[in-house]
Amino acid sequence: MDFSWVPYALIGASIIVETIWLTKYLGQEWAWVNRKLIHFSIVPAILMFYYGLIPKEIFAPAAFAFGLAQLWPHLKRSEFSWYQLQNNYGEVFFAFSAAGISYFMPVDYATALLLAMAISDGITGIIRHYYFKRDGFNVKLKKHWTGSLGYLITAVIIAMALLQGGTIGKIGWAFALMLAEYQPWIDDNLAVPLVGSVLYLLY
Repeated sequence: MDFSWVPYALIGASIIVETIWLTKYLGQEWAWVNRKLIHFSIVPAILMFYYGLIPKEIFAPAAFAFGLAQLWPHLKRSEFSWYQLQNNYGEVFFAFSAAGISYFMPVDYATALLLAMAISDGITGIIRHYYFKRDGFNVKLKKHWTGSLGYLITAVIIAMALLQGGTIGKIGWAFALMLAEYQPWIDDNLAVPLVGSVLYLLY
């Protein structure tokens, strides 16, 4: 049995865990930024998945396990306050969605969608944080077009790098994901992968 993936999986997991630990020192008032830094920390694992260093049979269960580990504090009502918010299960949805995407979709498409969830969403949140920070810290940030513009630009770059097809289709893909992130009715960590899955059927 091939265990060559083990060191890469350990590296990917350790980067995520260390980021969660380090963001604790920024504190609760930086909760939204901490959440996005954790988003960014997942990128190395995604890239190792893309290059075949971590197989989907390992990546998907590991993502699911991260989801369960983050769900448990919510169920106990003892959230990690520096990045988890009461009644906000976004980080749990992200992990469960990553598990499904990586297991059931082709690697190229799954990687593009995962990177949009990690990088584009992360950029969006940080832009919005600093936009609203002008009036002091506000953990309950609102959606704003500045963040959505950051999402669109980064998602277009990701689509250009990883997706097949024409330029218009790639821009449309990025625009649809941006709208899924912006809409206020469904958590974007569910809406983006759901829309991305529908787009895959068209892709």
